[in-house]
Amino acid sequence: MAESKIKPESGNAAEEAPSGAAANLDAENRLREALREVYDPELGMSVMELGLVRKFDWTPDKVEVTMILTTPFCPYGPSLIEQVRQKAQEATQRTATVTMGLEMWDPSMMEDQAAANWGLYY
Repeated sequence: MAESKIKPESGNAAEEAPSGAAANLDAENRLREALREVYDPELGMSVMELGLVRKFDWTPDKVEVTMILTTPFCPYGPSLIEQVRQKAQEATQRTATVTMGLEMWDPSMMEDQAAANWGLYY
C-alpha cells in the first residue's frame, strides 16, 4: 500500500484526474481541500489546520486516512471521524476508511498560520 505523508499543499487539483502518480497527487490535493471543511466545533478550526490528519494510504479503489484527536476522549470524536470519512469518500470517489493514529496531539502539529492565530509560535 502506497503511503503519503502530510506535506504542504502544492496547488489546486484539476477536475479530471490524469492517470498514474499524477492522479494520486490530484486526488490527494482534492482530499486535502475537502478535509478543510471538517471543523472541530470546540476549537473552530479544521482538522487540517489542527494537524489531526496524519497520513493517507492509497490503493486503486480505496483511501485510508489516519488521524488523531486533540484529546483521547474528545466528545466530538465520533462525529469528526465520520465527517472525515464522508468527505474523503466524496472527494476521491473511492471507498474511504479512517484509522485512529496512536500519537498524542500537540499544538506543534498545527499548521504554521493556525498556530500563530492561536498565539502559539513554534
